[in-house]
Amino acid sequence: MSTLKAAVIGVGSMGRNHARVYRELEETQLVAVADSSDAARTRTARDNMVKGYADYRQMLEEAQPDVVSIVVPTEEHHQVALEAMEAGCDVLVEKPIAATVAQALEMIACAHRLGRKLMVGHIVRFDAAVQQLQQRLASGELGRVFEVRSRRLGPFPARIRDVGVIIDLATHDLDITSYVTGQPIVRVYAETERRIHSCHEDILAGTVRLQDGTIGLLDINWLTPAKIRELTVTGEKGMFLVDYMTQDLYYYENQDAVPIAWDSLSMLKGVSEGRMIRYPVAKTEPLKVELQAFACSVIHDTPTPVTGEDGVAALSAALALVQSGAEHRSIDIQPMNGMATCSRN
Repeated sequence: MSTLKAAVIGVGSMGRNHARVYRELEETQLVAVADSSDAARTRTARDNMVKGYADYRQMLEEAQPDVVSIVVPTEEHHQVALEAMEAGCDVLVEKPIAATVAQALEMIACAHRLGRKLMVGHIVRFDAAVQQLQQRLASGELGRVFEVRSRRLGPFPARIRDVGVIIDLATHDLDITSYVTGQPIVRVYAETERRIHSCHEDILAGTVRLQDGTIGLLDINWLTPAKIRELTVTGEKGMFLVDYMTQDLYYYENQDAVPIAWDSLSMLKGVSEGRMIRYPVAKTEPLKVELQAFACSVIHDTPTPVTGEDGVAALSAALALVQSGAEHRSIDIQPMNGMATCSRN
C-alpha cells in the first residue's frame, strides 16, 4: 500500500488542519470529512474538494478510508474510535485519548483485538526543538536530570470548554515530561483555582515526581494576557530551554560542571554561568510531522510513535492532578500492566 485513503471526523479549528495536512502529504489522499456542524463540514469539504458527511457512520461505510483522524470533543473519542476501528480503519485520536481511563483501555483492547493502529495525538512530541532536546538528553549531554519545568500560559479560549486547563493543556506537559526523560510519573500534587471558568479549574500550579526522582513543575493557566509556551530541563551540566512559540532550543552551560563530574567536589563549588548556545533547529509543522509518522506506521506496519498506553499514562496523571486539586493532597500513580493508575497515598 503506497497511498492511504484518509478521512477526518470533526472539522473544527484543529480538524480542518488535519484535513489540510492529509491532502498535502504524499502518503495520504484525503477522501472525506464528517462533522455535525453544517458550516464546519461545508467549509472544510469545499476547501479540500472532498465530500462532507453529517453522519460519520455513513462516511465510514461509503468512503471506506484506511486511516481516520478523530478530532471530536473528548467525551466522544471512545465511541467514535471503536466504530472507526470496527469499520476497518487505523485511528489517530486527538489528546486526551478519552474521557476516562476505562474508556481508553477499551479502545486499546479493541485495537489489539482487531489488529488496528491506535495513535494518540500528543502533537508537542513532534515539535522539532522537542525532538532534538529528547535526543540530546538521551545521549547524556545534560548529565543527570534534576528538574523539568513547563510554562503554558495564555488568555481564556474563546471556544466553549467542557474541561479545565489540566485536561485541555496539562496533558501536553505531562506527556512531554515523561517523553524527554524516559521516566514515568509516580506522584502528583496540584493547587488549582477557578477564576473565570464557570465549572472547571483555569489555573494550575502542579508538581510531579518521576520514577527516578526527577521533579516536574507545571505552571499552566488561561488567565495570562501574553501567550507563553516554554519548557526547561535542568541537570548537572546546565539547563536546556525550549521556546515552543519559535521552535528554538537553547543550552545554558553550568561552567563548573564541564571539566568534572557532578560529585562532592562539584557540589561544593556549586554552579556558575557558562556559555549560552542556541542550537540550529530545522523548523517544521508539528502536525504534518505527526500525521506523516502515523501514515508511515500504517504503511510499513511499524509501531505508532505515540501509543494508546502513552495516552493512558498522560490521562491518568491529568486526572490525578484534578483529584489532587479538589482534595488538597498528593496522589500516587502506580504502573499497572505498563500503564499508570491512580491510588491514594
